[in-house]
Amino acid sequence: MSFRITYSVLNADMSELHREFDGVLAKVKSGLGKEFPYWANGKERQSGSFIDDKNPADTRQLLARFHKTPTKELDAIFGASKKAFTHWRLTPWKERAAIFRKAGDIISERRLEISACMALETGKNRLEALGEVEEAADLFRYHAGQLEESNGFSRPMGKLAPNENTRDVLRPYGTFVVLAPFNFPFALSAGMASGAMLAGNTVVFKPSQETPWVGYHLMDVFREAGLPDNVFQLLYGTGGELGNALIDHPGTDGIAFTGSYDVGMQILSKFTSGRYPRPVILEMGGKNPAIICETANLDKAANGCWRSAFGLTGQKCSALSRVYVHKKVKDAFLAKLVAKTKATVVGDPTRADVFMGPLINDKALQRFEGALADAKKSGKVLAGGENIRTGELAHGHFVSPTVVELPKTHRLFQDELFAPLLVVDTFESLEEAIRLSNAALYGLCAGIFSERKEEVELFMNTMDAGVLYANRETGATTGAWPGVNPFCGWKGSGASGKGICGPYYVSQFAREQSQTIME
Repeated sequence: MSFRITYSVLNADMSELHREFDGVLAKVKSGLGKEFPYWANGKERQSGSFIDDKNPADTRQLLARFHKTPTKELDAIFGASKKAFTHWRLTPWKERAAIFRKAGDIISERRLEISACMALETGKNRLEALGEVEEAADLFRYHAGQLEESNGFSRPMGKLAPNENTRDVLRPYGTFVVLAPFNFPFALSAGMASGAMLAGNTVVFKPSQETPWVGYHLMDVFREAGLPDNVFQLLYGTGGELGNALIDHPGTDGIAFTGSYDVGMQILSKFTSGRYPRPVILEMGGKNPAIICETANLDKAANGCWRSAFGLTGQKCSALSRVYVHKKVKDAFLAKLVAKTKATVVGDPTRADVFMGPLINDKALQRFEGALADAKKSGKVLAGGENIRTGELAHGHFVSPTVVELPKTHRLFQDELFAPLLVVDTFESLEEAIRLSNAALYGLCAGIFSERKEEVELFMNTMDAGVLYANRETGATTGAWPGVNPFCGWKGSGASGKGICGPYYVSQFAREQSQTIME
């Protein structure tokens, strides 16, 4: 591949890339149906009880089978993690950083294979899958850089006496449980896990039950990079059984979780009710708005909104899900947006011409159908609104990208759907649009399209969200990148006030200690 794929690539020549991807995809498909172990206590383990990983684009196709981790083994697993911690915490920070830089290089070398597996497993189109794999590699490099730039999170302090030497250091907590989502199964897993391990913690990792295959690739990368045994252990299971057992286990010293608001708040409530506070790092979704001003470049606005609303079938915490458009440009903007939406190619996400693949499972499909039925009662469907069950799409979770005009008081302006359904209403003043945008439980991403500097400045200074964009054609609310766009959830979108992709992320996985030595 002659260039890197990020979420902002629009007009590059992709012909060579697609040829390379097709070749690797054929090889990956030729090996479907294998069984994979979980990794614990330094070795592959098999239980005989499986998670069957099906292709959401064709649920008849078994991608692979993964041995579930019995909860009765958790005591031994945490014991191994605690033993590894005694050595890993003392590993010089330069060695830890070198391991993760090597892991980033390995990911870049394997990007086509990992991306092909991801496209099959998540329903993500090939360019988004490639972008996510590159993001994971850059997260390793960026997080290692935070360790390097801070001298291993150690700095000298002031003196009260000539013979007093004091340093401020950050020290790890112990073992972090990392619970990953299905929608960014590689980048978010890599980001959370690397943050914890670079800070000196060990990790017990459970990928989503919907995307276990990509989790196995992450384990394989760590093994090749030379990560010591049991610093990272890979377990498979459901959230209700294994996930809850990990949260409840007394060996869990901290949790990093990305997922829904409801589950995140349950984790926060349960995990912080013990004898003393323990760290919980949460990213919990969004209900992200875009504001289209009277002065907006409507072509850029329509393209940016379309890409952010329907990329990964709307199954992103950063996805655009509501638009407030100035009443004077409503008709012109909607004409452009609806045209783009109707022209969206929906289908097998491994095909080069497909933009939008399937929803992840039946539950997501039912949620979309319920929201659509509710929207039809109160508003007007401008594009989409179909459950596609014909031809080659008959056995997948396919729907059409949907735009609905609704009154701004409707629940769909507030409820996160994780589906390709975009709601639209008008505003008369920017102050009104910002007030409406802020009137939500969530505060993750927001975007504005305006050619007036003062409008952009007002938006930047008054929006209650952690990730803001102005006039971004490549994605009105999506496309954050390590070291470029810190990705931090406010309000119901996050718990720590420091986001992945940002300069303060790794330090969250450690606690401050003052060390004074008298000479």
